[in-house]
Amino acid sequence: MNRFCRLAFAALIPAAAMSFGPSATLAQSPSPAPAASASPSPAPAASPSPAASAPAASASPAPVATPSPAASASPSPSPAPPPAAAATPAPVQTADPFGQETVLEPKKVVMVKGTANWDSAFDTLIDAFKALNALLDKQGIKHAGNSMIVYTSTDDTGFTFLAEIPVEQDPKNLPKDMSVGKSPEGKALKFVHRGSYDNMDNTYEAITNHLDDKKLEAKDTFIEEYLTDPLKTAEDKLVINVFVPLK
Repeated sequence: MNRFCRLAFAALIPAAAMSFGPSATLAQSPSPAPAASASPSPAPAASPSPAASAPAASASPAPVATPSPAASASPSPSPAPPPAAAATPAPVQTADPFGQETVLEPKKVVMVKGTANWDSAFDTLIDAFKALNALLDKQGIKHAGNSMIVYTSTDDTGFTFLAEIPVEQDPKNLPKDMSVGKSPEGKALKFVHRGSYDNMDNTYEAITNHLDDKKLEAKDTFIEEYLTDPLKTAEDKLVINVFVPLK
């Protein structure tokens, strides 16, 4: 990085005033010169004294320049905005965990079983969440946590799952495909996915590579916790915690 410095020079040349002195003495070198030098001597003595008083008077306006501090008071508010600007980047510094060790605590959940094909996977999961929400809304039961999907088995064509919503009280009159139970518990690795459900293949590929690199063995199930409501959030704006239980 280059730094450029500017230097200012001020030159005062009083020689011009002195040049007139020698020329006058040369012009009046005869006897009249002393008479002429006597008469000018009082004139300069009188003229400089007012001239000297003038600077003294001019020095008095210097205090008039003191209002500049008053002007400097106005810039003082300017330092206040920088702290506000500095506060905004703070959230951006947070990084999503990838492979963070954690312990899952069991929660009471109302759940529904289902099966899905990979081609229509997300639509099937949304239908399961809608069914659970309809039941809870009808009975006035509030969510006690984020919605979850527990994958119980997978193959090339599709998968089986449990859609779960944490609750603090037991719902009544449950349909045959719904039940109350507990969410998974135990040691797991936490990963974060941001974006659409269709793009989760990239996340799971990265998870597989992470497990291989660390030589870790996972259980047959894995859990997705939806930090954003899948019923109200655009699919490409989803934020999902992926938990991989370890053996």
